[in-house]
Amino acid sequence: MNSLAEENYLKALYKLGGKSGDVQTNALAEELNTKASSVTDMMKKLAEKKLVNYEPYKGVSLSKEGFKVAIYIVRKHRLWEVFLVEKLAFKWDEVHEIAEQLEHIQSSELIEKLDEFLDFPKFDPHGDPIPDKDGSVYQHLEITLSQLEKKEKGIVVGVKEHSKAYLNYLDNLNLVLGAEVFVEDKVEFDSSMKVRINKNDVATISNQATKNLYIKKI
Repeated sequence: MNSLAEENYLKALYKLGGKSGDVQTNALAEELNTKASSVTDMMKKLAEKKLVNYEPYKGVSLSKEGFKVAIYIVRKHRLWEVFLVEKLAFKWDEVHEIAEQLEHIQSSELIEKLDEFLDFPKFDPHGDPIPDKDGSVYQHLEITLSQLEKKEKGIVVGVKEHSKAYLNYLDNLNLVLGAEVFVEDKVEFDSSMKVRINKNDVATISNQATKNLYIKKI
């Protein structure tokens, strides 16, 4: 059994490098808000357990077994987020920290029962794909709102940024999953956008906000 800290490192490696991408220890230290020396110590430990491929000064990547562990943690996290929003009426900006705790529950039977109870959801409340029990993950093929041109429209299908501040910002604009957006204008100077939301409200949105919102073009 892996420790909570080990699981957090494996999940961070998956977030930064995906299935097989190399990650630099400094990037991992920044992601986990820890010292590079602590990352090095953990990488040695995980390499001994054959969960990562690690060579000093050359970065680190998940091994086949490490990927299986990481993707299962992601699966648990996203299923718990669905449960918290759909069954306990939490808001989408409230569930991440709670799911961070629940993702370390070890019972695979519980997780499969949870998946069934939720009717096998494909996406979490932020639009992120939920890995299936075999570890397969749907990859976003959508574009970001920032990539739409003037007079184009789309449907909001996900977010890249999960911070509470950003999700609250989207809530206030009613830019939630399923919202329809129409680009009325795009400012050349700073790439901000004037968009109509659900054929009703009009808002001016910064490039920082638009590039973190997944859109399915319609």
